Amino acid sequence: MANTATPTEYTFDAAGQKLGRLATQVAAVLMGKNDPAARRHMAPDVRVVVSNVSQMDISEPKRDSKVYTRYTQYPGGLRTETLGDVIEKKGHGEALRRAVKGMLPKNKLQPVMLKNLIITD
Repeated sequence: MANTATPTEYTFDAAGQKLGRLATQVAAVLMGKNDPAARRHMAPDVRVVVSNVSQMDISEPKRDSKVYTRYTQYPGGLRTETLGDVIEKKGHGEALRRAVKGMLPKNKLQPVMLKNLIITD
């Protein structure tokens, strides 16, 4: 029998908020920390909508100093990009998505929780 219950929807307005403060609030809701009946081994049935992401308050020093690194598994394959580069290439939504992803648990539930995050400019 299929579960026909609609997910609980939470809406956040990102206008004027700091990136990290907003990301912690969103990550807590995605993990179910605000629900007393939440279980750590199950993704909660929630949907988080974040609007006005392009109006977030990100300071210039943060844009230059925050560095994302990844490794391509080839010799000399260390790639880095700053927060400013990410915003320029992919927009403010990608910066928020990366911040929230870093705050979620590193297990099989992480992609499930990230699918419940909807970011709009």
